[in-house]
Amino acid sequence: MKQAWLGLVAASLLLAPAGMAEARKKKKDADAGFVPGPPVSTHSASGVERIMGKDARTVMAYLGRPVLDVREETGRKLQFSNRDCILDAFLYPSAPGKEPVVTYVTARVPDGRDAERNSCIVSLSRG
Repeated sequence: MKQAWLGLVAASLLLAPAGMAEARKKKKDADAGFVPGPPVSTHSASGVERIMGKDARTVMAYLGRPVLDVREETGRKLQFSNRDCILDAFLYPSAPGKEPVVTYVTARVPDGRDAERNSCIVSLSRG
């Protein structure tokens, strides 16, 4: 019985490389007809990502003219609105002497409740 078992182990060790080579050949044949499509982007340049870190000129080019432009010592608040939402973009310089850029954004609906920022920005960008 021990000899039969040893024979079985020896036979499987001899056949394993052949089986692996056959599997690699099948995979290579299957891959030969594969044509990759365009890369799928999981990051969309819309919403908050579209204005965060941008200067006032860039934000206004994307969202239009603000309904409110409040300047403080080094900061600035631009407010954009339409019938769906109100967006406040707060701009501050990253270092002394640098141009202010958007560092924080809030959004709300006209009755004052919080709104989803990305949806608000997309809504405002459509004019």
